[in-house]
Amino acid sequence: MSWILLVLAGLFEIGWAIGLKYTDGFTRPLPTALTVGAMVISIVLLGLAVRHLPIGTGYAIWTGIGTVGTVILGIVLFAEPVTALRLGCIALIVTGIMGLKFAT
Repeated sequence: MSWILLVLAGLFEIGWAIGLKYTDGFTRPLPTALTVGAMVISIVLLGLAVRHLPIGTGYAIWTGIGTVGTVILGIVLFAEPVTALRLGCIALIVTGIMGLKFAT
C-alpha cells in the first residue's frame, strides 16, 4: 500500500508542477486553488507512504516521478525541446527510481 501511496503522491506532484504554469504567477484563482490542493495532497500522501518506507527512498522516488512526469508533460503540453540529452537524462532518472524500488 505504501508504494501505491508513493506513486499517487508523485502523480499529484506532477499535477502541481504543471499547475504552476497555469496559475500565471498565482494571479488566476481556480488554477491556483487546484495547484495548492495538489501540493497538499502530494505532501500528505508522501507523508503516509514514508511511514513504512525509508525516507531517502520515498523522497527520491517521489521527486523522480515528479521530475520525469513534469518533463514529459512539458514536452507534450508546452512544446519544450526534445533532445537526446534530455531523453537520456530521463532514462537515468527512471533507472534510478527502479533501482531504489528494487533495493527496498
